[in-house]
Amino acid sequence: MRKLGIVLVALVLIAGGSAGVYAWARNGRKADDGLKEVSVTSGSIVEKAVAVGQIQPRQKFQVKSKISGIVRRALVQVGDTVHAGDPLFEIAPDPTPLEVTEVDRRVDSAAASFRKAEADYQRAVELSKSGVMPKSDVDARKESYELARVALTKAEQDRDLTRKGRLTSAGTESIIRAPAAGTILTRSVNPGDPIVPLTSYQPGTEMATVADMSDLIFKGTVDEIDVGKLAVGMTTRIKVGALPTDVVTGRVSRIAPQAQQKEGATLFDVEVELDKSNQITLRAGYSANADVIIREKKDVLTIPERLVTFEDGGKKATVEVRSDDPKGTPKKLEIKTGISDGLNVEVVSGLTKGQKVVERPPKEIS
Repeated sequence: MRKLGIVLVALVLIAGGSAGVYAWARNGRKADDGLKEVSVTSGSIVEKAVAVGQIQPRQKFQVKSKISGIVRRALVQVGDTVHAGDPLFEIAPDPTPLEVTEVDRRVDSAAASFRKAEADYQRAVELSKSGVMPKSDVDARKESYELARVALTKAEQDRDLTRKGRLTSAGTESIIRAPAAGTILTRSVNPGDPIVPLTSYQPGTEMATVADMSDLIFKGTVDEIDVGKLAVGMTTRIKVGALPTDVVTGRVSRIAPQAQQKEGATLFDVEVELDKSNQITLRAGYSANADVIIREKKDVLTIPERLVTFEDGGKKATVEVRSDDPKGTPKKLEIKTGISDGLNVEVVSGLTKGQKVVERPPKEIS
């Protein structure tokens, strides 16, 4: 009996040991086959297009002078708020000696022509009264007299503009005023700087930039791959680089009809109207990225898109899961996917929350 008991105990230990070895071998193979498992989770997923750009004022105005000269005084600083018509700069005309001589010579020449035309006209009037000169000749002399008077007036105005910078005789400075209300964003000139005037053949010196900072928009570019998915009115979330914890919201207001080439890429300009409810202080020129929301779903099943294999031109999607055999061999499982944000993809059917999906290690490139 004692021997029989010893034999039974030995058999039980052997059986238990065999089961432990089997379980260890099964689990060990699963752990040592180099495969990881990722759980199916629930959450939100957003399909979006990214626009890269800046926060900019809707309208900016460049301040330029229509006369040449030297900046005598700068009446504003960067950041000042101005109204339309407020004085910004005082310009002191600074003509060259040659320009002064030229305008004076033109006035003298025009004055001489005017005196001669005036004398000829008065003589023609006297001769007409005596019946010696016909009325047609008198009219011709009168026309010459009027044209000479206009030429003299123009020459005098040119002289005033060159010498004084204005047509009136009061003062010797010209006042440059704000074209519209706004904030001074830049001031490019200081007292003593020379000014080139704005004319039909030259752009002129930019003296300052004025913009309405209460009306800001986002201006950026979108790659041609994403522009076909966009539409005016789409919700946009803007992340400003200088304000990492804040999110500015808005809606797409304009999509350019024509692309531009930049560094080998085809890009389209977009503009985003910022929501008035934003209580964030923004400044012109802030770098920002705008996420244009194409589609968004909440509380859906998601898995990393890298685990999904697409076949038949994307019509068929499969993942790998553990089979029920002792070795836990991975097997393919067909699923139906929804929207994707580039990292995660929505699982419409084929998997349940918490289910494990096999992730194979990346292939080594030799």
